[in-house]
Amino acid sequence: MKRARLLNLGLMPYIEAWELQRSLAAEVLLGAPETIVLLEHPPVVTLGRRTDEHELHVPDHAHVEIVETDRGGKSTYHAPGQLVCYPILDLKRHGQDVKRYVRDLERAIVVTLASFGIEAGCIEGLTGVWVRPTGGPGASLASVPSGDGASSTAPRGERRQRRERLAEPPRKIASIGIHVSRWVTTHGFALNVDLDLEPFTRWITACGLDDAAFTSMARELGRPLRLDRVRLPAATALAEIFDLELEVGEPALAVGHSDRAR
Repeated sequence: MKRARLLNLGLMPYIEAWELQRSLAAEVLLGAPETIVLLEHPPVVTLGRRTDEHELHVPDHAHVEIVETDRGGKSTYHAPGQLVCYPILDLKRHGQDVKRYVRDLERAIVVTLASFGIEAGCIEGLTGVWVRPTGGPGASLASVPSGDGASSTAPRGERRQRRERLAEPPRKIASIGIHVSRWVTTHGFALNVDLDLEPFTRWITACGLDDAAFTSMARELGRPLRLDRVRLPAATALAEIFDLELEVGEPALAVGHSDRAR
């Protein structure tokens, strides 16, 4: 079991968190302990390297930041009420396999959701985690993530056909977008806990999926859910899947890293 640090940072602007990730990644590259960062962002649309121009339709009056990033994938939305996880891991210690890493992140999300009684899984050829449709032939999702974790490898028509084969459209509850440099990871996943979901479809074509439905843990449970209740189950799932012994770090340490990164 490998020692790693857990940072619970609360609400943090996206750019500041990105600077922190790069600083932590530089330290991990030099042999420092790996770090799991859990936080929330103020409203922000982030654009992955594969984002198309037509994905953006943010209204002029929207109070939201738009940031181009170096992560993979397409556009997504972050806001308070969404648990964002940035694992800063050295994949040389975890199999040195990027596709396996994405699958492991999906597994951690599925395990986290299961601890709240939410049944979720993955769709072959699509990255992220989806709530299992109810009833009907062919309505099941893989309970354990499958596929290669590359949401955009399949042509759009093929992806649409896969979704249409489900009796009820699946509802996306978590997105994944990562960056790997010299085998050290940054960025990670965003799990919708309890937030307004309209921006996913009204402001952007989230993840480049024209007809995707989005959901949250609160919506699936039919009741409000505090994000603080999800932090520990998420951290526990990550620790189990990546064989980590997590030690809670001080938020002040993260502030110091962020200052140096500037």
